[in-house]
Amino acid sequence: MDIMKSIPLKSQEEINPVKKGDYLKNGLLYCGVCGKPKQYHLKLQFIDRIVPAICDCQKKAIEEEKQQIAAEAKKIAIQRLKESSMMASKFYSASFLGYQITDGNAHAHKVALSYVHNFDAMRKQNQGLIFYGSVGTGKSYTAACIANALLEKQVPVVMTSFVKLLQDIQSNSFDEGYILSTLNSAVLLILDDLGAERSTDYALEKVYNVIDSRVRANRPMILTTNLTMGEMTNPQDIRYSRIYDRIFECCYPVEVTGQSFRKVAAAARFEEMRKLVE
Repeated sequence: MDIMKSIPLKSQEEINPVKKGDYLKNGLLYCGVCGKPKQYHLKLQFIDRIVPAICDCQKKAIEEEKQQIAAEAKKIAIQRLKESSMMASKFYSASFLGYQITDGNAHAHKVALSYVHNFDAMRKQNQGLIFYGSVGTGKSYTAACIANALLEKQVPVVMTSFVKLLQDIQSNSFDEGYILSTLNSAVLLILDDLGAERSTDYALEKVYNVIDSRVRANRPMILTTNLTMGEMTNPQDIRYSRIYDRIFECCYPVEVTGQSFRKVAAAARFEEMRKLVE
């Protein structure tokens, strides 16, 4: 009995401190805001004490603190995923909220949103996308919107370009097997600018290895390219045939058309400069 009585309990200040407006009722402290007790009478066989209690206000404060800690942890986790995503910093802010929908990209925008919303099914089916169309129509931005939306859900995504991958492989900075393993560790792989690589036997072999390795890993990928559908389905260079055949096994083609955003932006800058100097 003496031992049980000597068990230390946390103080009122530690559990639920006394605040202005609190009041006593039947010998117990009550919260002046929610009206619920801040103390209760603990009466057991060997214990008879007034001990601190958590009122509704304190419960709410504790829950809000937990949510804040969880939100901060999520924010840090997302930031780490972005840092390891290999994504170019210019795409960090890409978002569906900032998407400029036009007649040429409305379909791509709809498909991209649907892909994110149904990603669990896309992942199970190893279903990817390939955005194709002329330069500057927003294919890479659309892919980056998908990447960031999934990263916000803490889905590991890697987004890089074929040109960058080939540079890494050729530089011998990393073993090719290590690079392929890193790419395949991502739940979603986004590869930008298919067709921008040099058409050497070496380069095309590496491109095929990256795509084939991803397909064999049974994990989805998204690609972007300035090539037309005709150039991919009927390539003049037979060496490309097996690459595109492998891609269309698991990637749904989505055309992105319209005026080049880059040309529009360049024209706007030109006009602004003309007004300043003339």
